[in-house]
Order: sequence, then C-alpha cells, then structure tokens
Amino acid sequence: MNLPISTFIENFNFLLFLLFIVMYSYQIVYMFVAFVAKRKLRKQVRREVPPSKYAVIIAARNEELVIGQLIKSIQNQKYPVEMIDIFVIADNCTDQTARVAEQSGAIVRKRFNKKQVGKGYALDYMFKIIESEYASEKYGGYFIFDADNLLDENYIAEMNKTFNQGYRVVTSYRNSKNFDQNWISAGYALWFQHEAEYLNLPRMTLGTSCAISGTGFLVDADVIRSNGGWIHHLLTEDIEFSVSQIIKGEKIGYCRNAIFYDEQPVTFEQSWNQRLRWAKGFYQVFGKYGKKLLGGIFKGKHSRFSCYDMAMTIMPAMLVSCMSITINLAFYAAGILGIFEGTEVIETTTIALLKHISWFYGLLFVLGFITTLTEWKKIHCSAWKKIVYTFTFPLFMFTYIPIAIVALFKDVTWKPIVHTVVKSIDEVR
Repeated sequence: MNLPISTFIENFNFLLFLLFIVMYSYQIVYMFVAFVAKRKLRKQVRREVPPSKYAVIIAARNEELVIGQLIKSIQNQKYPVEMIDIFVIADNCTDQTARVAEQSGAIVRKRFNKKQVGKGYALDYMFKIIESEYASEKYGGYFIFDADNLLDENYIAEMNKTFNQGYRVVTSYRNSKNFDQNWISAGYALWFQHEAEYLNLPRMTLGTSCAISGTGFLVDADVIRSNGGWIHHLLTEDIEFSVSQIIKGEKIGYCRNAIFYDEQPVTFEQSWNQRLRWAKGFYQVFGKYGKKLLGGIFKGKHSRFSCYDMAMTIMPAMLVSCMSITINLAFYAAGILGIFEGTEVIETTTIALLKHISWFYGLLFVLGFITTLTEWKKIHCSAWKKIVYTFTFPLFMFTYIPIAIVALFKDVTWKPIVHTVVKSIDEVR
C-alpha cells in the first residue's frame, strides 16, 4: 500500500531532524564543557613566561582611516617593545594606507597585482620579504591582523603564554568595535563570541583542535617555513589553513584572555557579499580537502574528532537546512498548483515549514541568549540593545540560508569591505 504524500512529507522531515541532531549533538556537549571550563579558568593562576620575538603582519587595502589606530594599539602593548616588529603590506591600495602606516611606525611594503587578488597572496608576499630581508631577526612566530582591528593591551602577552604551552597555531577572542550599530553588526559579533567561548574553548579543554577565524591569530614561524609561505588562496583562506593543519595532525590552540576588536559590516549589501564569499569558500574548502578530511575521521591517528568537527563546520548544516526548506517549498508549490489532490499536502508542508522556522529560531535564540548572558560585560553597548539584538540574532543567522543556496551556483570573487569606524581601544571599551 502506498503511503499518502502527507505521511511521506512528515517522515522526510523527521528523518532530516534526526540527521541534524546526530551531526550536531556534540555541540550541546561543548556548551556544558564550556560552562565547566569557565569556572575552572577563573581560579587558574597563569605563570609568566619569557617573551618571544614576533612579527605582526597586517594585510591592508585602502585602510587609511583605521590602520593607524591598530598600529597604536600594538605599540601600546604590555610587552617588550623590542620584541615586536610591525609589517604592513599595502595591497593594491589607491589611498594613503602606506603613508599612514609608515608614519605610525610600521615597516611597509606596497604590492600591486590585479591577477592574484586576495589576502592570502598579500600575506605570502610579505612572508617572502621577511624571509629574505629580516631572517636575522629570527621571529618565533607571526601575528596576523586585519587593518580594522584593535588589540587589548595584554593581547600579545597572553598569546605568548599559550604559544609557550606548545601550540604552534593560536587563535584568540574576537570582540566587536561596533556591536551597537545595528542588528547586522550585532549578529556578526554574537556569532564570533559564541565561536570563541562555546566552540574553541571546549575544543581547547577537550584537547581537540580549534580553528582560526580570518584575523587575530598567531602562527609559529616553522609552520610558515615548512608550508613554503602562505599557500592558501581559496575565498576563505582562514578555514582552508585550519583544515589543512588539522589534517596534518596539528592542534590549534585558543587564548581566551587575548581580546581583540573587529569592525563588522552594517549594511545588508556588504554583509551579503562577505558571507556569500564565506559560503562559497566553505564549499571550495570541502571540495579541495573533503576527501582527506573525511578520511581523517576514520584513519587519522591523532585528529579523528577534529576532522569530524571541521567537516561539520564547513559543510552540512546549511545544506541540510536548505534541502529541507527547498523540498518542503516544492511540495507546497505542488499543492498550490493542484498536482496533488486536496489540501492535505498544503497543510502538512505549512506545518512542517512553521516547525522548522520555530525550531531553528528557538535554537539560535538560546545560543544568542547564553552568549549574551555570559559575555555581558564584554559586549560594549547599552543593556536594552543587548536584549533586542538577542532576539534579532536568529534572523541574522536565517539570512545565511539564501546565501548558502546562491553560493552553490554563483561565481563569487573577493570584494573589499570599507571600514570607517575610527576608534581607539579606550573609546571601544
């Protein structure tokens, strides 16, 4: 006996729900691990370690407004000034970025290349210059920042402590310069804070690998040397680097006491373009490394769970969501067009879509609420905005669904984001 189409739709949605739970239930465990870790870390006394010498690399494209404040925040670090050198690569700039950076005290190089466009190429260009012209400095590692960043004055000292624990790649706590501008900037900020404390912190606690996130990270000089420079040039070079290192068995560390501030987009057009690049970049990374990543889940010696975690991070969630919503909409349209008799299909798919929306909104609200509650003092805006943006956070995340669908079919290129929030570290806090 054939199942009624409405029963098929109900079973289909239930199976997708189970699939989602199976894939991501480990992140619920992460939440509990994070709570326990936070309590323990409050009581932990961190020992002083000898300072290592670092090169700070900033890839900048038309960033004359903000780059001076970043350099100033680096120079004001509570860390021996002679142990930090600042390098700026003015990449295809048409403004005064190079001049402002040089006047602020950075070592500056200009790069003009319209064919090899992107941050990865700029980083590689600077790494090769340092290797050839500054090899005698014997840097222990390289900090990577975007020009719009600002550093807490203890940032490098705290990263140095984690670096000296044996981690060759270390990421940090990503806060926001402009959380309070609107629901878009707040959506970004809440996600990055959630990523720091409820993904990377439990990963660190459980001894698996964290992941870098675009900016605000430290890489051992030997890692760059063994790679032959910065060889990652997909649209999301950060996650590409993370995945490639994890496949090799590298454990990326996380330093929650190293806080930096990042400027987030505030217009939907800017946000769409940036996240479209991220979504496309995730697909590119899965296409290039997916086989090795999945192989590492079953054959990896030291990083099986890390490989699984990264596989879940770069691919399935949005695709499962897109597939579920798309198929339900297809059934709904078929019901409207009269392909199926009666109104049962329309009623079933309507209920299914409402359940999906309610479930995902509720889940995302809980994530945003918990993050807002625990990171309350680190979110620099009025209390009422913190509350309101907790409710808009799920809406921001929902917009990833059409972005993920478009990214499957659209040819995406890197587009610069204009940064205009000119603040000192004291003004941000």
